[in-house]
Amino acid sequence: MTNENQYQSAEAAPQQDEQKQNKSDLVNKIQQLGQTNVAQMTPDTKIHCLTIVGQIEGHMQLPPQNKTTKYEHVIPQIVAIEQNPNIEGLLIILNTVGGDVEAGLAISEMIASLSKPSVSIVLGGGHSIGVPIAVSTDYSFIAETATMTIHPVRLTGLVIGVPQSFEYLDKMQERVINFVTKHSNIQEEKFKELMLSKGNLTRDIGTNVVGADAVEYGLIDEVGGIGQALRKLNELIGHEDQSNEEHLLQ
Repeated sequence: MTNENQYQSAEAAPQQDEQKQNKSDLVNKIQQLGQTNVAQMTPDTKIHCLTIVGQIEGHMQLPPQNKTTKYEHVIPQIVAIEQNPNIEGLLIILNTVGGDVEAGLAISEMIASLSKPSVSIVLGGGHSIGVPIAVSTDYSFIAETATMTIHPVRLTGLVIGVPQSFEYLDKMQERVINFVTKHSNIQEEKFKELMLSKGNLTRDIGTNVVGADAVEYGLIDEVGGIGQALRKLNELIGHEDQSNEEHLLQ
């Protein structure tokens, strides 16, 4: 082998190692988060997209065949979004069956307390504890064919049959009701009526709300798709930039 060939081989080796490392990092992100970009890895865009899909996993790990959104993955992303100056807005896409109540409320509270504009869009379904997440943003959309199931809080597994258990369950349900009514335009009485309705669901009490009905009840702001959601988010970002400029001038 000539000196020139040896030099070229030595030069190519670090490039190959770097490509392998990048590929390994990409595969790891897909396996861990279900997406290729996390908040600190998006310098080319001012909007970060966060997906809430499948079942929201809480303190108990779900079986591997379940499609899940893990709260220990979502919470650090929201913190990174708040800290990253390159990200000016958050778009949340929901297609979830619900899941752990406390994990869902934790995610909802973090989204609601963001200082940056946020918009949510329900595609397919935003059921159960997905409802608080959908309404936690500054503005919410729902696809015309998407649905949201509103039902009482339920427990699975061993339940001690004493009055304290039912009081705890009732207080947990009140937390959900208070959050939804505070962050949407639906009246508390109407939300409870939908939650406790009989005959709408085959094997449960509650109501399955479809697209335009969710808007009519005041639960969601508007029927629309991804285009409308992005336009609204850019509009909110523009308003915030303008208000910041006015504040600096004052």
